[in-house]
Amino acid sequence: MRTNRPIKSCLKGERLVQREAIDATSWAYMKMLREQDRTKKVYPVDPYVEVYQFRDNLYGLLTESADGMGDPWMYLLIGPEKAMLVDTGFGIGDLKGLVRELTGGMPLIVANTHCHFDHAYGNCQFERCYCHELEVEAMERKQDPTIWDYLFTPEGQGVWFDFPRADIVPWNRYEVVGVPDGHIFDLGGGYEVELLWLPGHAAGHATFLDKPNRVLLSGDGIISMRVGVGSGGLAVNSVSSYRNELVKLSKRLGEFDHIYSGHFVGDLENSVVLGLIAACDAIIANPAGADDRYQMFNREALLKYVQGLGTIGYSVSAI
Repeated sequence: MRTNRPIKSCLKGERLVQREAIDATSWAYMKMLREQDRTKKVYPVDPYVEVYQFRDNLYGLLTESADGMGDPWMYLLIGPEKAMLVDTGFGIGDLKGLVRELTGGMPLIVANTHCHFDHAYGNCQFERCYCHELEVEAMERKQDPTIWDYLFTPEGQGVWFDFPRADIVPWNRYEVVGVPDGHIFDLGGGYEVELLWLPGHAAGHATFLDKPNRVLLSGDGIISMRVGVGSGGLAVNSVSSYRNELVKLSKRLGEFDHIYSGHFVGDLENSVVLGLIAACDAIIANPAGADDRYQMFNREALLKYVQGLGTIGYSVSAI
């Protein structure tokens, strides 16, 4: 069962259209979290973000989707000497000011799971952003002051989310730094965060292993509703490539207990990695044997159910 019902929000701006239906489990989780979590705060410096404290030094930053899709999560880690921000959302509101307030002005590393609009359009508020080396070219293509135009009608009204365009922080060019699979970010005092490549949703899609907290920040590579695999028509964005890297990740399950994703349910148990591998195996063995189908953006995708999670969305051309 899926729903388009909005969840009541105290954030600035108003959702006009929820164009992506949300599954019942993800919707119920987000409703309970947003209405009952005692750590939730909204800071005046950026009224577009809800801040949740998930660990002593790990914060989830939730912003409403500006284009009618699933609300994206960003994550802030505060290390002994440096802080690290994973993903930057749509770039609406003063994210940089919010991070400065939360960290007390600590030196900051900004990194992206991938280049999609809901995860990287706030990059231009910062001077430098890291990503996997295969995502650099796509990230550079998004260095354009017109990237937000699709959110508005020709008359300047929001299409899916009503907010003043002036609340988008003006675009500035930033440095994109590509790093390889396994790159270590050092937050000081031996606090390490490792980039782990997980293609499928995007060629250079990355996850981030917060070693001290034993947490994996998974972006859109592992989410509770639907993992979309095969975008862009690239060979690396295939079910097979996704499955191969999931197998590598499964050999490291002893290093993390929970997963925080780019959308919807957080604190997922690490066992969902095994469920995703099994679903990929079933797709590869019988691409036409989908459990369901869904329509989005005038195209149909196939769905395979994942035990303990949600679904994998794919097409037979990206196996």
